[in-house]
Amino acid sequence: MKIAVAGGTGVVGSVTVTRLKMAGHEPVVLARATGVDLMTGTGLVERLDGVDAVIDVTSTVTTSARAATEFFTTTTGNLLAAGAEAGVRHHVLLSIVGIDVTPFGYYVGKVAQEKLVAGSSVPSTIVRATQFHEFAEQMVERGSFAGMTFVPGMRSSTVSAREVAAALVEIVGGEPQGYAAEIGGPSTDLMPDLVRRLLRHRGSRRPVLSLRVPGAAGRSMRSGALVPASPGVVGVQTFDAWLEEKS
Repeated sequence: MKIAVAGGTGVVGSVTVTRLKMAGHEPVVLARATGVDLMTGTGLVERLDGVDAVIDVTSTVTTSARAATEFFTTTTGNLLAAGAEAGVRHHVLLSIVGIDVTPFGYYVGKVAQEKLVAGSSVPSTIVRATQFHEFAEQMVERGSFAGMTFVPGMRSSTVSAREVAAALVEIVGGEPQGYAAEIGGPSTDLMPDLVRRLLRHRGSRRPVLSLRVPGAAGRSMRSGALVPASPGVVGVQTFDAWLEEKS
């Protein structure tokens, strides 16, 4: 199959492209690096020529509900419109566990994206997964100030990006199913603890402070709403094994 990967140069996108090649598929990367601007639709129709299916793993760096909603509805709207014109038979969207009960800015945008995909004429499957192990690195990059790292006090069941990519490749080759079974990691931890383990593994003694996110979003994060109640797929690689692999 000829399968396009929107966001194919990112954390999960790059490993999804690799998994597609391993499975004998022909991946088509949709990214600015390949001449495609998903926000404007430039280059999209040309790249989707002859494509059988699309895997959408696009992401953006924002905590604004308005910005996230604009990004996800615009990029996915362009993907769906071009996909319908090209005769795409299966649109697979990677989403996040618990976003419908966690009114955090980025998640609000993902909920809008899910609704767009579910209501499209293009047959689809929405796959919700937990945060990747790499999320801890992102917290260090984005939350470090004045010699300290501030991390939301959220419960998470981080999972290997490679294992999520493998699930996406398996799903895209099958029949559209609406919502697929959720994907989670092998254990549940507090995100500040994972960030501490990451920093200690690097030899850093930087203090990690748990940030109490206010309101309903914070309560949801702390309650474990971002952890699958009954995941259909449970990852094998632990966070510590991921750390050792990166050494």
